[in-house]
Amino acid sequence: MKFVPLSLGGLVLVSGATLVGSGNRPGGSNTPMPQTNNVSRVYEQYCSKCHGDKGQGGGAGTQSLLKVEKFHQDFDRKYFLAIKDGVADAGMEAFGKTLTDQEVWGQVVHIRELQRDALRAETKPKQSDGIYDARDHDYKVETVLEGNGLKVPWAIDWLPDGRMLVTNRPGQLFLVWQGGVTSVEDLPKSVQLGQGGLMDVAVHPNYAKNGWIYLSLTDPAKTGRAGMTKIVRGKIAGSKWTETQTIFENDQSTYNSSQVHFGSRIVFDGKGHVFFSTGERGNGALAQQLDKPNGKIYRVNEDGSIPKDNPFVGKGGIEAVWSYGHRNPQGLAVDRDGNLWDTEHGPRGGDELNLIKPASNYGWPLVAFSINYNDSADWVPWPSSDQNISLPVYRWLPSIGACGLDSLRGNKMFAKWRGDLVAGGLSGQNVDRIRVKNGKFVESEVLIRDLGRVREVTVGPDGAIYVALNDPDKIIRLVENK
Repeated sequence: MKFVPLSLGGLVLVSGATLVGSGNRPGGSNTPMPQTNNVSRVYEQYCSKCHGDKGQGGGAGTQSLLKVEKFHQDFDRKYFLAIKDGVADAGMEAFGKTLTDQEVWGQVVHIRELQRDALRAETKPKQSDGIYDARDHDYKVETVLEGNGLKVPWAIDWLPDGRMLVTNRPGQLFLVWQGGVTSVEDLPKSVQLGQGGLMDVAVHPNYAKNGWIYLSLTDPAKTGRAGMTKIVRGKIAGSKWTETQTIFENDQSTYNSSQVHFGSRIVFDGKGHVFFSTGERGNGALAQQLDKPNGKIYRVNEDGSIPKDNPFVGKGGIEAVWSYGHRNPQGLAVDRDGNLWDTEHGPRGGDELNLIKPASNYGWPLVAFSINYNDSADWVPWPSSDQNISLPVYRWLPSIGACGLDSLRGNKMFAKWRGDLVAGGLSGQNVDRIRVKNGKFVESEVLIRDLGRVREVTVGPDGAIYVALNDPDKIIRLVENK
């Protein structure tokens, strides 16, 4: 058999073994495909002969897919079309005759995983003698807090006097200052239900006058071991939590025992509104239903009342909803220009950075840059012409377990990164700097990796980038090396 390279905008694929289909697939033939859409198995049986078991190429002169420039998100559609449609003049057959679009996309995800594994060392942050060398700025990493009762630290914020607030998912809130750590007593009740528990903490921007501190937590159901995300606010007097007010809670009928996808970040827009996120709690279909609380970003007034200009007021759904179709938004930030951004988890592949607009549908579970954890393929990332779905500005493929997000202000440190976003990843153990201009992705850069699971990323009053790590449980910060 003759093997002919295919060049498509810098992408090189080849035709090797012929994919043939069964009668229940488009363009089926007499020879059956594997009785599964197992992504890895399809690649191994039909692609690895030419592209190598790890994408390294070599078969009949095939070029390697394992190059940094080919890892860019602009190649997503090029890979997809090359696999689906083939290029007849180059001898590459159209795999779309024997694979569904979802299975074709599964092969793109598999290639991305091979690239991630091969390029991890090449894309690792550069450092020497503890000084990291990045574009425009050098920085060092300092430990701020470890031990002292930290257990799955989830969120960080500051009081005007410089004291730092840190939540522990099992249910503790700490006040931290130079030389001391105090546990705040009499907190609202929460339940650690898998990924849920005591989650975000957000200090009101006008705290000096009103003293309000907001918390997101998993509220325990009145009966049984179940819960749902709830937003409260209160004040700290000495070391005691006082004056609790409920800002948002759901009907008890929506509480469930699922241990996943609580979302739960909180941000202020400086115009009297609070935004917060909830995950779909493992039930993706509910993210598309406006009368269900799952998989939404909400906007309420600071006292919990509903703004009259919310997009779904008077339309029969939950009037606090701002956007929907979210899976598990665990990063939420307002940038210097007032834009609202989220980061959220895909399943296996396709974590997203989204520019959040009112009434917009972000697609879960209708479209996704993902495959299933069990190695099967159920999605393509691009909506059909009859679907009004907003696509991410940037996607992580493979997943990083997106968690934590903030915008760099650049007024005390990192001036050349002013306006850039910093985003964390749990499974990726990374903090990335992301530049977006006019709503379009410009560049990204890995700032740290492999120091621990990144639960929170936030910019402190001193301009440093603070990071809450899990496993090991500690607080670190990135400080400009001037």
